[in-house]
Amino acid sequence: MQSIYMKLTCHSEFGKLKSLFIKRSKDAFVSDAQIDQQWKDLNYLSRPDFTNAVKEYDAFENMLHQYSDTIFHLPAKNNVTMDSIYCRDAAIATNKGMIICNMGKAARLNEPHAEHEAFLQNNIPVLGAISAPGTVEGGDVAWLDENTLAAGHTYRTNEEGINQLKALLQTIGVDVVVAELPHYKGPADVFHLMSIFSPVDKDIAVVYSPLMPIAFRNLLLERNYKLVEVPDNEFDSMGCNVLALAPRTCLMVAGNPKTKSLLENAGCHVIEYIGEDISVKGGGGPTCLTRPIWREM
Repeated sequence: MQSIYMKLTCHSEFGKLKSLFIKRSKDAFVSDAQIDQQWKDLNYLSRPDFTNAVKEYDAFENMLHQYSDTIFHLPAKNNVTMDSIYCRDAAIATNKGMIICNMGKAARLNEPHAEHEAFLQNNIPVLGAISAPGTVEGGDVAWLDENTLAAGHTYRTNEEGINQLKALLQTIGVDVVVAELPHYKGPADVFHLMSIFSPVDKDIAVVYSPLMPIAFRNLLLERNYKLVEVPDNEFDSMGCNVLALAPRTCLMVAGNPKTKSLLENAGCHVIEYIGEDISVKGGGGPTCLTRPIWREM
């Protein structure tokens, strides 16, 4: 994937955002009637309110506009569910094109195809795709550096999917480090690598160590990461789901004051958004709500 900008990369979780995809709540949730039909089957904690979700998302998007040059909007589609608001999961961005995922949650199987169409419509190339029986979700992967991608082995991302991901990335000189995640709440729960790991600079990451594999945590320490440890009582409220808008400039769901303070003590600027209906109820924070493409190196 060629860029008109200098010194840009897709292989970063913390560089200053330049372009990204999002899907507005009005296009994902569609209506209160659709929410009524879907929220229980999709395992939301409680029923989102459509009007408030639109209000929350408008404020969220306005924040993104302050920190990024180009925002692409995924359109409404009648063959995907309200989970499509969490658009990171359906694709992975690389410098040579997008990798189209194959979802581990059955209700989300149509989302990668919908995003693939949007990429082609916006002249964004595709490197390859994960195919059944392999599964990979974008919330299970995170860049450690330009040539290293971490991938969580979870109920949403299986061994076959990781092997396909390795094969695709090997062609562009990228290694994959596998983090073996625990059972936790089981197959029905949304539990991704980025549920417990959010890099916010080259040497700072927000983590929830009680659910982190020892080998992966040790790898971060070997790479000289400072670990910002999310307290137990802020894990369920998504204190660990933090989006870097730029190095040490963080966007997080309001309601996690201890984690916010820890980030500020580590030298980060923290911006909060209200996300009761677009984030908390569906278990998807700011990293889930965005599919970053290009960042500054």
